[in-house]
Amino acid sequence: MSDLLQSDVSRPSKLPTANLLPQGAVPPAIEQTSAEYLEAVEEEWNKRVDVEIETLADGMVDLVNLASINNKDKFKIAQETFQAQFRAESMIRAANSLLSILLLSDESQIVERRDAELATTLKEKEEAKAKVAELLNELLK
Repeated sequence: MSDLLQSDVSRPSKLPTANLLPQGAVPPAIEQTSAEYLEAVEEEWNKRVDVEIETLADGMVDLVNLASINNKDKFKIAQETFQAQFRAESMIRAANSLLSILLLSDESQIVERRDAELATTLKEKEEAKAKVAELLNELLK
């Protein structure tokens, strides 16, 4: 019984490498200008806003349709209750997404205001330094 156990499992001799480019190949250059890139990002955000608003509008229409009062049995009422809860949850997610987009735009406005305030403060500091230097020169004369 000196026979070794044999199996049909493959045993790789080395691990594959993560190089996706052939050796010596130069990575492709960026084919977009910054303006094109910014336009693409803006278009992506606009599509996201459109999708979220469409989700809110469709959800509202579905909720209104589900709220109709007819002769309904308990199963139908339970089914429509579940559908209404589902629609309300999807509307809440869409509203939160829109709010996050709004907060991102507010953040950029806050950064712009902060940078403007910083520039104004630096300018005032330089003016104050110049005035102090002038007063000091007058005192030392």
